[in-house]
Formats: sequence, structure tokens, C-alpha cells
Amino acid sequence: MSALPPVTPPFDGPSAQVDPAGQVDWNAVRADFPLLLREVHGKPLIYFDNANTGQKPATVIEAMDGFYRRQNANVSRAVHQLGSEATEAYEGTRTRLARFLNVRGDELVLCSGTTFAINLVAYSWALPRLQAGDTILVSRMEHHANIVPWQLVAERTGAAIRVAEIREDGTLDLDALRRAMTSDVKLLALTHVSNVLGTVNPVREICREARRRGVVTVIDGSQAVPHRAVDVAAIGCDFYAFTGHKMCGPTGTGALWARREHLQAMPPFLGGGEMIKEVSFDGTVYNDPPHRFEAGTPNIAGFVGLGAAVDYLERLGMDHVEAREAELLAHLTEELARIDGLRIFGTAADKAAVVAFLVEGAHAHDLATLLDLEGVAIRSGQHCAHPLLQFYGVAATCRASPAFYNTHEEIEAFVAALRKVRTLLS
Repeated sequence: MSALPPVTPPFDGPSAQVDPAGQVDWNAVRADFPLLLREVHGKPLIYFDNANTGQKPATVIEAMDGFYRRQNANVSRAVHQLGSEATEAYEGTRTRLARFLNVRGDELVLCSGTTFAINLVAYSWALPRLQAGDTILVSRMEHHANIVPWQLVAERTGAAIRVAEIREDGTLDLDALRRAMTSDVKLLALTHVSNVLGTVNPVREICREARRRGVVTVIDGSQAVPHRAVDVAAIGCDFYAFTGHKMCGPTGTGALWARREHLQAMPPFLGGGEMIKEVSFDGTVYNDPPHRFEAGTPNIAGFVGLGAAVDYLERLGMDHVEAREAELLAHLTEELARIDGLRIFGTAADKAAVVAFLVEGAHAHDLATLLDLEGVAIRSGQHCAHPLLQFYGVAATCRASPAFYNTHEEIEAFVAALRKVRTLLS
């Protein structure tokens, strides 16, 4: 019997949706995402909750299905054919991600996502090193996943938390940030792109300044990697974390990139299989990074799917993704600005396709609930960013976050639905 083809063939050329002149057929792209064809409450789905999680192209779904049908086995342990194929598929995703981010594969720890990745840095790098008198600098716009782990470390080490503040338009106060990087600051935790404001932070400039001052940088790339080309080597940070499910991949996948010297100096975060070379009751010899930090059986099928997601995005081209989403953002912002009493939070000149807003006289949850009845999926609440909303003096906002597979027609339908439900609430 001939060998079965791999479930995720490697990236080998441009997408069929991109013509030789570099023009993208966005209708063909949209057709790649099965869930976008469904209805909700009897109306066509308008999915504007992409900052929360992205939808999956058929190639990702098929890759995971194909793995379970043809190659399901554990990785890195078996010498049989299935085990070899599973390991090759799993490690193939590490290679794809490394190419996608312009980093070395042996500096990339595969994990369940950004939350796990940041906790890994907190417990394996920060906890053994920080002490009373040290300071962790965290920006006001951070997701809870880039706040709470540092608070837990501070509680256990005696280190202090300092907040880097923002301006009213949602941009970082860069002058204040520089002044805040005093000699006691050992770590700076910063998002690349805000999940509420859409602000794109100048992380390359900030990391260069931090490195000059001896400050270690942890960048949350969850909202950046799915929407723009990210060159981690060029950014110059110490750690970069991201999540697979926001970039067309499965839930429970993601990775931490770290400088090799940090990974080599960090003790294991979790103990178990795969993260060891030799175990005896007299002691254990740990595996080399990155496998030292990948204890236990991973989400193998999920990472097979993530590899397919990377291939899909590469074929489409991240420059096309960014340009398309910039067009959608401009259209959405223009339409929302025409609604009386609507306030947008985050008006930075450089921002991603994320729009947080409130309508005067309407609660965010009421708006989102009524919009759902119109087939529109947006987010309402605090978006895991309580300190940020406290800055603006509001309890909750709505958030509309289109992605490259959304359409201008959907934006117009969303705004029409918003006007309708606003009337119902007035």
C-alpha cells in the first residue's frame, strides 16, 4: 500500500484566491469559511467578534479531521509509523510558525495559547529572579492575561507593579513610559495590539529603549499575529506570546517565542513526560528547550490544524490581510460616526480593526443581545480589560471586530441593525 499523503501539505505557492497581479478575490476567500454560511435567528450571520476568536477555513477543519482519521498517535514516543507521522506533523507546525514569525524553531515553545505562555514566563523566568525592590511595568491597556500573572509574581516576590498610562485617544504616553523605566524596572509587559482599543503600539521602538536600559520585555501578540505581518526578530523583544484560535487555527493552541539564552536558563514550568531526558529517584535530567517546557501529551490535532492555518494565511498574504482589514475598519468607523450619541473608544491613527463603542442611553449588553436577534455577533462587557475601562469611566462597552473575510455589505447591514435596535431601546 502506498504511503498516505501528509494531512497538512507544506506551503508551496500562492493561493488560488490571489491572481498573478496580486488581486484577491474576497468572495472566494469568504467561501473558505463554512461557518459564515449559517443563519442565526433566521437571519444571515454577521460575525464581528473576531477579536475574541477567529473563524476557521475548511483546510484547517479538514487537516484536523484527516489527522484523526489517518495518523492519530502520540508524538515523540513511538517508533511505529503512526507515531513518526504524528511527530512529523506536530513538529512541522513549529517549523511553519518559526518561518511565519521569522524566528528559530528551537526558540518556539508550543503551548495552549497566550495565557499559558505568559504564565510560563511569569513562573519560570520572573519568579526565580525578581525580589523586593524590583518593579514590573505593565500598561493600562493590557488584557488580564498580561496583568494577573505579574500580580501573582509580585505577591510572592515582593516586587511592585507600576502602570504605564495611556492618553484619551488610546495611545500609550511614550514619554511617560520612558520616564517610568527607572533602574528598578526589571520587566515590561506590553500588548502589541490592544484587544479593546485596536491601538497598535510601537513595540520595536519600545523594546529597543527597554533593552538599552536592561529591561526584559514580554509582548502579547494575540491581536497582532492574526492581522498583520509580524517579524519578531525585528521587534527585538525578549518574549513574544500569541494564540492560535485568533489566527484561523483551533482553540487550545499557541506559542511562546523566547530568546535562546532565556530558555536555557529557565527551569521547567510543568513536570512529566517529554520534558525530560532521564528520570531516576536520585534526580532528573531535563530536556533541552523548547521541549523542556512541553510536558505531557499536547493538542496534536490542534497543532496540525494550526499548521494548516499558517499555510492559509501565508498563501493569502498578510499584507493583503492587513490592507483588507484597514479598508473594513475605515468603512465601519465612518458609518458609526454618523450615529448620534455613539462614542468610540480608541481613536489612534495606527489601529487594528477593533472598534469599542457605546450608544448613549443603551447598555452594552442590551445592544449586543438585540443585535444577536438580528444575526449580528459582537462582544459586550469588559473584554478582560477592567483597568482600561476604569480609565474611561465605563462599566462595559460593545466591541465590533471585523476580519478579512467580512464584507462591506455586512458593515452596512450591521449599522442598519444597530440603528434599529437603538430605536427599540430609546
